[in-house]
Amino acid sequence: MGGKKAAFTRTGDHELEITPTAALDSGRSFTVVVRYSGTPSKAEVGGITGWQRTPDGGIAANEPESAWWWFPSNDHPLDKATYDVSVAVPDGTQAISNGVLTSSTSQLGWTRYNWRSSKPQATYLATLAVGKFDITTDTTANGLPVVNAYSKDLGDTAGAARASVERTAEVVDWESTVFGPYPFEALGGYVPNVSAGFAIETQTRPFYSPKKFANGSNVSVVVHELAHQWFGDSVSLKDWRDIWINEGFARYAQWLWSEKEGEGTAQELADYMYASYPADDPFWKVEPGDPGAANQFHEAVYDRGALTLQALRDRVGDKAFFAILKGWPTEHRYGNASVKDFVAYAEKVSGKPLAAFFDTWLFTPSKPAARAKGAQLSAAKAPVRPKSWQKIQAARSEK
Repeated sequence: MGGKKAAFTRTGDHELEITPTAALDSGRSFTVVVRYSGTPSKAEVGGITGWQRTPDGGIAANEPESAWWWFPSNDHPLDKATYDVSVAVPDGTQAISNGVLTSSTSQLGWTRYNWRSSKPQATYLATLAVGKFDITTDTTANGLPVVNAYSKDLGDTAGAARASVERTAEVVDWESTVFGPYPFEALGGYVPNVSAGFAIETQTRPFYSPKKFANGSNVSVVVHELAHQWFGDSVSLKDWRDIWINEGFARYAQWLWSEKEGEGTAQELADYMYASYPADDPFWKVEPGDPGAANQFHEAVYDRGALTLQALRDRVGDKAFFAILKGWPTEHRYGNASVKDFVAYAEKVSGKPLAAFFDTWLFTPSKPAARAKGAQLSAAKAPVRPKSWQKIQAARSEK
């Protein structure tokens, strides 16, 4: 404080504790400058690192922990902040991060990129990619800037990756009609040359593994990660046990996209999904509303999570259901919320008691009984596989 050096110590695997030279007054703002150095990809905790190497650089993108591998932070979704990321890289190399590129300047063989993310952002949603990229730009219908980037050496997946990610503006324009106004100042995505197989909703600029496009273009995975900009990024979870309000909604967005594209309705996908798992399948043992650390990204969180939303749609009707989908991101914009908060909100909007319903679908380790109404999650014979099923399955394992 006051430009004076503070005492510090390191505890545990990655905790930094700082003691100012004088006591801090409650409610008073202060600034801490932390200087450190190292080779990020060589820093491991428990045999893992939050960094991924590429042939010409590296990236930081992971979940549930990522931030503390590259900047001092309280790496928990409750601690949201705005971000300025300033990175100097050798000329000919680019640095990609969240938000808007405010400037780039070159001097003495180095180029500095300055990125700004001006809306509250959870730490794990911060990203950095350094390497040689082909960069494209676009705008949404509302004029928001779109920046997409692709490693120059993607090889056979390059075309499919572009065919998918270049539809980012189109997807966000559509999702805005379902979920309400896009909550951030920019959007885009990037596909670096990495071996990892997942995608993640890093705020405003999702990371996509090239493996997501190994079998051709797949807009469904783009729909999923962009839906997270509302469900997970703008409205972040209060605790990691609340992961359903991230992943169940992003998976359901894929079902709605399928419905829009005429490749299978959300109801048909729900029927097929429900029929795909017999009652004794371990799939039904995972409780999406509180899956536990070992099952945080289990298929049930995604798929049973989406089934829950289709069952809710049937229970409350389309008018109330889509009012819930659009109102929820507005009610908690730039904040944090829990599964309990969503249950209360759904009850308020629909005017129906839903606690027992959500307990059955989210917190009971068994297959919920099929509802009798029409073909809701049941059929006299095996449901026909919707056309979009393969693309949705190919997008699985994403975060």
